[in-house]
Amino acid sequence: MSELCLLVLIAPPQLEEPLVDFLLEQEGFSGFSLQKIDGSPAHGALTLAEQVTGRKRQIMFQVHAGCAEVRGLVAQVGETFRGAGLHYWIAPLIEAGPIP
Repeated sequence: MSELCLLVLIAPPQLEEPLVDFLLEQEGFSGFSLQKIDGSPAHGALTLAEQVTGRKRQIMFQVHAGCAEVRGLVAQVGETFRGAGLHYWIAPLIEAGPIP
């Protein structure tokens, strides 16, 4: 079995639908999870309302697959959504899959 990784991708809310469409078009991935989250960005300006609340609305996608496939997906996302304010991390997974 190949090494598994988890990709976590953080995006501005306006990119939710374009990223959903993009991820659904990708071969070799069995799906993804999506959550609406609040976060405190390490960079970038906050609106006045975000400054008051101390957080910014974001969308978080999670995708797991083989590490090589996940890295390839990051490269494709980078080409397609360059400069869109995305943030990501990749973490190794011990196991993942359906429960029999």
